[in-house]
Amino acid sequence: MNILFSINAKFIDLTKTCIRSIIRFDKNIDFYILHHDLNQKHMYDLRRSFLECTFHFIEVKEEEFKGFPISSRYPLEIYYRLFASDLLPKTLDRILYLDVDIVVIQSLRELYNMDFESNLYIASSHVNERMTHLNAKRLGLKEDVPYINTGVLLMNLELLRKQLNKQDILNYVNAHKKNLVLFDQDVLTALYGDKTKLVDSRKYNLSERMMNFYNLRNPRSRIDLDWVKKNSVIIHYCGRMKPWNGKYIGCLDCFYRELEK
Repeated sequence: MNILFSINAKFIDLTKTCIRSIIRFDKNIDFYILHHDLNQKHMYDLRRSFLECTFHFIEVKEEEFKGFPISSRYPLEIYYRLFASDLLPKTLDRILYLDVDIVVIQSLRELYNMDFESNLYIASSHVNERMTHLNAKRLGLKEDVPYINTGVLLMNLELLRKQLNKQDILNYVNAHKKNLVLFDQDVLTALYGDKTKLVDSRKYNLSERMMNFYNLRNPRSRIDLDWVKKNSVIIHYCGRMKPWNGKYIGCLDCFYRELEK
């Protein structure tokens, strides 16, 4: 199984937590890490912490991404995943990208081995129908194009090498800079949202916010912590509320606390 992270040195500890959660259920994993500022100490630390795993560190040159909008919340590394098919070894045919603010609570094998059905990506959406329409209007898309959450992305590398066009991405970013909000998600949705197979976010990309929204819309089939423990695979602490910051409101932080212990 190939797992991809895109990080800078500030996220080493979170990356370790995410890896610890994964290897509880799956072994023989190759971790590929796209970065621009990790040093030999960082790399040694990760390898020493997880001797049973194989790590591949791929340095990305910052100048290759000049002109891409960034902010304190969205660093340059968020764009690396868009070009993973160019940056990773050509021998790989698929890889699962994960944000490091994620905890895995069951095996990833079922997701990893899913049939792409000729799509470039497999992912989830975190927005309802109304927000899908608003995002489509903002980004100049057809209204039925799903808005993709890029925190969990199964990538069809073989097909991406044939269809992904770096110039298309650069052109879109330059043409729509003023309208981009969640930078990489906006770009991926705009260019490849219609080539993405959707999976249930409750199972493969569950956040506290998504859980609350689902329960509001489905009062007769609400999901609770017991349901999550039995059915969910990936807990995503996306947004500003993080359990490691001490200001978490909700119940899903229990999975992070469990790993902390």
